[in-house]
Amino acid sequence: MAQLFEILHTLPRRNFGAGETIIAQDSTTGMLFFLIDGEVEVYKDDVPLADISEPGSVFGEMSALLGTSHRASVRTVTPSSFYIVEDGRRFLESHPAVSMHVSEILARRLDALNKYLVDVRQQFEGHDHLSMVDEVLEVLMHRQRRPPVR
Repeated sequence: MAQLFEILHTLPRRNFGAGETIIAQDSTTGMLFFLIDGEVEVYKDDVPLADISEPGSVFGEMSALLGTSHRASVRTVTPSSFYIVEDGRRFLESHPAVSMHVSEILARRLDALNKYLVDVRQQFEGHDHLSMVDEVLEVLMHRQRRPPVR
């Protein structure tokens, strides 16, 4: 983590007050936000997904990596500070230590999602109305988008 903050320390820093939106769902910025201090809420379609206060947490990474719009909104709960990256993809390509940090975060999220889906599947085994869980698990486990050839 020390190496991560050595790299991030060179980036512009921005402060937000409580209740400010730093990322709006469906917007496209390509930016990354690394939490320095404070607390944020992550929402998708106005449904709360997570409260996050761990320094080094990153927001906007999926959008930057996939070249898509942001899939969720991020709003500050308390006054919060972030290191800001304008071109997230380029930054990740040129900073392997930061890319590894982001990869670990994404892997933890995917692991938690897999465990959750398996739990739901076990709880509702034999109920056809939740067959979509099988489809989601199939996609997560076997169908992966091929990276573009450079």
